[in-house]
Amino acid sequence: MTDEAKTIQPQKTQMQDAAATERTKDRRTYIPRVDIYEDDQNNLRILADMPGANEKSVSITLEQDVLTIEASVDNVEFSGHTLSYAEYGVGDYYRAFTLSEKIDREKIEARMKNGVLSILLPKAEPHKTRKIKIQAG
Repeated sequence: MTDEAKTIQPQKTQMQDAAATERTKDRRTYIPRVDIYEDDQNNLRILADMPGANEKSVSITLEQDVLTIEASVDNVEFSGHTLSYAEYGVGDYYRAFTLSEKIDREKIEARMKNGVLSILLPKAEPHKTRKIKIQAG
C-alpha cells in the first residue's frame, strides 16, 4: 500500500429534486461542501465553501436541534461582455445539520470571509455532580 492521500476534486453538488421542491425560488440550489473538525479547545468547527456568498447574503438559523445554512448568490454580469463559456454555475446554497445535546446553543458563532463560512459550535459544559438536600415535610 502507498502512503499517498486521496485528493478529492471540489465540485458543487446540486440538491436533489425532492429537497428543491420545498423552495419557492425557481433557481438552482447547491449543497456547500464542508469540513467539520474539533479544535484544540474541544469545540466543533464547520467550514463551508460558498463562493459568491457574503455575510449579508447568508442566513443561519437554529430551530430545535437543526442548524440550517442558507445563502443567496446573485448572477455576475459584466457590462460590454457576452458570456461565451461557463464552468461555474450560480445558484443558492442550502445545508442543514442536526446538533447533539453536547453543543452549547447560546454560544454558537459564525464568520464569513472570502466565500468561506466558519461556524463555531462550542461544547456545553458537563453537568457537575451536586448533592440534593432533602427537606422534611
